[in-house]
Amino acid sequence: MSRQGWHAPTTGHPSSRGKNSGFTLIEVLLALALTTTLLALLSAAVFLVASDWNRDSDRLDGDLDNSLALLQIDRALHGAFPHSWLDEESLTRLVYFSGESEALSWVSTVSPQQRPGLAAWQLYNDEEQGVALKLVPAFTDHPEERFEEAEASPLLPGYRAGFRYLYTELDESRQWIDEWHGDERQELPLAVHILFEPLDRAGDEDEPLEILARIRNSRHRSIQPNVGLQGLLQ
Repeated sequence: MSRQGWHAPTTGHPSSRGKNSGFTLIEVLLALALTTTLLALLSAAVFLVASDWNRDSDRLDGDLDNSLALLQIDRALHGAFPHSWLDEESLTRLVYFSGESEALSWVSTVSPQQRPGLAAWQLYNDEEQGVALKLVPAFTDHPEERFEEAEASPLLPGYRAGFRYLYTELDESRQWIDEWHGDERQELPLAVHILFEPLDRAGDEDEPLEILARIRNSRHRSIQPNVGLQGLLQ
């Protein structure tokens, strides 16, 4: 074979290889549009998940705060003490417990600050704060003056409390009344029932809350009622 008759095989023109290996402008624009759409959908999903997380977290924090508040009140009522104070006019010792249908004041051996001694608690309905709480030390006198000077704290915002008091045993014949004054009865009720109802009845998220606390130490060791219980109820 002569040298002039032999030719090496060709693999194609270089310009044709360059045309097949790149992307067209339309393909790049389509890829960018698809990426932008996916990022927008992903951002919307992340926003929805974050909103649900924050809402659930706020709801959980609110439920936890309400549970802690109910636990404190329940413990304080279980530790209710027939605290006595001296009436200077009659020179007799009277039991301090002021219970009405929308307010309650009592002395308890339980203090949220875990301080030694007795603490006087006052629960009542406030138009701005919902269910409000006042706490003052309980000395040998009547704590009403210290309640007037104490600053109230919102206990259950958005709720309203209703109180009832038990004067018979916790059985089928139990009877509840709307008022209980220790200075008249000279003892504490056998139990206290509190119903916290949400002020906004349109929403279904907030449900009524309830406390039923039995008082075991209802009578003072040295103070006896001046009249019988049946006489007070007649």
